This record gives sequence, structure tokens and C-alpha cells, in this order.
Amino acid sequence: MARVDEPMWERLLPGIAVLRRYERGWLRGDVVAGLTVAAYLVPQVMAYAVIAGLSPVVGLWAIIAPMLVYFALGTSRKLSIGPESTTALMTAAGVGALVGAAGEERYAEVAAIMAIAVGIVCLVGFIARLGFLTNLLSAPVLVGYMVGIAVLMIVSQLDKVTKVEVEGESTVAELSAFVVKLGSAHLPTVLVSVVVLGLLYLTRWRFPKAPGPLAVLLLAAGVVAVFGLERYGLDVVGQVPRGLPSPRVPGLGDLDVWALLPYAVGIAVVGFSDNVLIARAFAAKHQRIDANQELLALGTANLANGFLQGFPISCSGSRTVLGDAVGSRTQLHSMVALLGVVAVLLFAGPVLETFPDAALGALIIYAATQLVDVRELRRIARFRRSELVITAITAVSVGLFGVLIGIGIAVALSILDLIRRITRPHADVLGYAPGVAGMHSLEDYPDAAQVEGLVVFRYDSPLFFANSDDFLTRALDAVDEADEPVRWFLLNAEANVEIDLTALDTLEQLRRRLEDRGIRFAMARVKQDLYERLAPTGFIARVGDEQIFATLPTAVKEYALRYRERHGRLPEGVPADVLER
Repeated sequence: MARVDEPMWERLLPGIAVLRRYERGWLRGDVVAGLTVAAYLVPQVMAYAVIAGLSPVVGLWAIIAPMLVYFALGTSRKLSIGPESTTALMTAAGVGALVGAAGEERYAEVAAIMAIAVGIVCLVGFIARLGFLTNLLSAPVLVGYMVGIAVLMIVSQLDKVTKVEVEGESTVAELSAFVVKLGSAHLPTVLVSVVVLGLLYLTRWRFPKAPGPLAVLLLAAGVVAVFGLERYGLDVVGQVPRGLPSPRVPGLGDLDVWALLPYAVGIAVVGFSDNVLIARAFAAKHQRIDANQELLALGTANLANGFLQGFPISCSGSRTVLGDAVGSRTQLHSMVALLGVVAVLLFAGPVLETFPDAALGALIIYAATQLVDVRELRRIARFRRSELVITAITAVSVGLFGVLIGIGIAVALSILDLIRRITRPHADVLGYAPGVAGMHSLEDYPDAAQVEGLVVFRYDSPLFFANSDDFLTRALDAVDEADEPVRWFLLNAEANVEIDLTALDTLEQLRRRLEDRGIRFAMARVKQDLYERLAPTGFIARVGDEQIFATLPTAVKEYALRYRERHGRLPEGVPADVLER
């Protein structure tokens, strides 16, 4: 949370605010990280531009404005913003669907318009304070989503690494077409792809912190140029425009803006989710990632990118990991990386022109395999089988039905899983276990015993219409399964922090049914907010203020005193010192 004495400009420009407190000892790490990230991102963003269906140089153009904007507006000190595989793939899907009417020659212009649209969506989200929406995507859904994206990325590059023309309206159709035509694969292209892919894995294994992708692509370009391998049919990037991109306003022409909107919303949701989650993963303990400020930063970056002939961007997990590994401390490392990109655009065009398409395709396949987090998949499997199922369904949905439908299924799965757990949460009866302080679940402690005549019931969820019937059924079951005749039913309401009208009626129904059976209804650990919701309805009056307790010990003590008054002894199962509490 922002400090009370923090100036407003520091809240809106957190990156600039960091520079005011910049420490000299951070400079070396930022410079080294910036140079390393620059060496890594040059071939990477060129490959992502190819994924988006654009010229490789557009990937370099799409770095300039976002890095400058995020340097000032971003709340993460380590996030690397710019072209990224998922948004590039989504851009290809969206622009490809729209250029049918607009004309293939307008592809780059429509991609720039898409970036502007994504920026506007994010800025609307910032104004509406929609940062909380990142909570809709659970970790299992995101892991499965990345697996699906990896499949789509690999399939999208099969033609470049084999020169086999791959066509189809779905991933399955494209794979089927590829298998049928595999016999016509271009052998020199396949050999270059396999060698480059092998070298990429080798450099990652032996030199994980070195700029392996750039070194491998430079080597591939050098070999093609020196030995004249183009005469064997190898395709290369070709002519690369020199210099920096010039600002321009893309023309709408006959483009249907409303048809553009669903794609822009999808890209904005995924890009924003990636931004916040990766930023939080790399935030130091004293740093806070402001989700709404991230919407402002991402929206402004995409908006500026659209006017510099770019395409939609978000952030790169791999570049963020690399910068962190070699010592990045602030967004100054991004400025160093940006200077490296500018130098490439001004002086290194002839080198980029010799990059083989097969090598770029291999780099994309390599990047796709890095998205599959095997360790996280194992962790999910060990934690809960249902979450592994959600991960698998998300991955298959994205792979089979595409990015936009996959996003919808992923969000729906997250919400359905949340509803499933809330509508049937954990519930238990509490008792005292020998040698253990406090009351605990009878399921957790087999030697624990209920207090004679008392059912202490805990339902671990807010109470609302979707779980009210489940709550009533399990509460009555707890009474029916008690060993002794029940005199009191004590609801431990510590987890019932919210209630709606349907649940209130259910609570009243429970009270009446217990009363008909001669059982007193009581509540303990009632939060003040819950009490204030219940009091105006008359429920507290019907239960009786004397039956509402601040803590479990005070409730059990009162029950024990009343039991002793009636029976001349304390109920069994009550600790001997209960009256002293």
C-alpha cells in the first residue's frame, strides 16, 4: 500500500520514483542484466513477430515504446515487457480473422490497430479499477493454458522448420495435413532446424546465463552466408528496413471495429494476467505490485506501440528470469536493453537479413517447450487431483479450440471450481483431544471426544444461496450422528463471514428444527459484521443474546455451567479447567 506521505506523482510514476532512491551498488547488476537481456531478446522478439504474422523487424520496433513506458509507469522493478509468445499468437489469430475483409496488404496496419484497441481496453480497466480480475485465473489454469499455448506455437512453426505447407481450420486439421505431407519435407531446412534446436538446448544446459539464442542464430546466419546455403533452397529473413519506426496513425478503412473488440479483450485479459502474476513472482518482500497501476502501464504501452507500427505486447517470463538471474535491480536494466535494440536497428540490419527462417522456427519451438513447467505439473498432481484435471482440460481446450475459446474455458473452469468448493466446503464437528489445547476436528484427531450433549459444528465457507441446502443437511447430520442425546447445537461461525437472505432463512430453519427437537441453538465467534447483518432481521432476538458468544471457550464454559446446574456434574469430555477460562 502506498505511504500516506507519498506524493501523487510517485504513485502514477513509480519507476521514476525508484530512481530518486537509486543506490550506486545496483548499477553493475542493472547494466549486466540489460546487456544480457538485449542479446537474448533480439532473436526472440523477431521470432515472436513472425508468430504474429509480421516482418521480424517489427518485433524490434515493438520493444521501443513499451520499455520506455513501463520504465516510468510500471510497479515491478524486474519485469521485462515487450513482444511475447502468447499475445503474438493471439494477434495472429485475431488479425488473420479480420484481414479477410481488409485485405492481406493491410495486415501490419490491422496489427497496429489491434495494439491500440488492447491499450484502450486496459485503460478502461484501469479507470474502472478492474485489477482484482487477475484473481479469476487460478495457478492450475495458467499452467494448463501455457501447455496449450506451447502446442499451438509448435504447430504454427511446422511449415518453417520443414517447408511443408500446413493448412487447416483447427490444430488437429493442421497436424493431420502435416503428417500426410511429411514425405515432402525439405531436407536441408529440416537439418538446419534440428541442428539449431539441438544447439539451443545444449547452450541452455551448459551455459544457462549466456545469450545462447543470439549466439546460435548468429552462427546459423554465418554458416548460411559463408557456404551459400541459400542455393539449396533455404529461406532467410530477407531485406530488413533500416532505422527506427516512424510514428503514424493507422487507418481504419473498412475495418469493422466491433469485430476487433473480442480479440482485443482476450489479448488484454491474458497479457494483463501474465504481467501481474510474473511481476508478483519476482517482487521483493518490500515491493508491492499494484494491479490497477499495471493496467495503466500495459494499456499505455500498447497504445504507444500501435502508433509506432507495433503489435500487441505484454511481458516475457523468460527475459524476466534471465535479467533476475544476472542481477537486475530496477527498470534501468530495461533502458540498457533498449539501447542495445536501438543499436541493432541502426547498424545491424545486414546481419538480421541473413537469419534463416528455419532457425527462427526452431527458436520458437525451443521457446514453446520452455513454457511447459513439468515441476509445477508434478506439484499440482501431488496437491489435488481435481486441480490436475482442470490443468489438463485447459491445456486440451487451448490446443484444440484455439486461444480465445481456451481463455473462456479457462476462466469458466476457475469460477466453476471456486463455486464447487464453496458450495460443498469442508465441515466438521469439534471436540477435545487429550494433551492438545483448544477444540479440534474429530476427523483430524481420532482420540478426540465430543462434549456430552454438545455439538460444536464448523462450516468453512461464507453462507449463501448456493450452499445453504448443503449447510442445513450437514448440520442436521452432525446432530443425528452424535453419540449422546444433544442438548445444545453450537455453530462456530468463524468462517461464516458473509451471509445472504437465502442462507439467513436456512439458518432460521435450522434453529426452528432444532428447537422442535428440544435442542438449544447457539453461536460462537460471530464477527461484528455478521452480527450487524443478523440483528436487524430479528434473528439475534429469536436466538437470544445470551446464546451468542465471542469465543468457543466462553460458549463451552456457559454450556458446562448450565449442565452442572441441571445434572450436578460437568458433562463428560469437558477439560477439568474449563470453568477457569
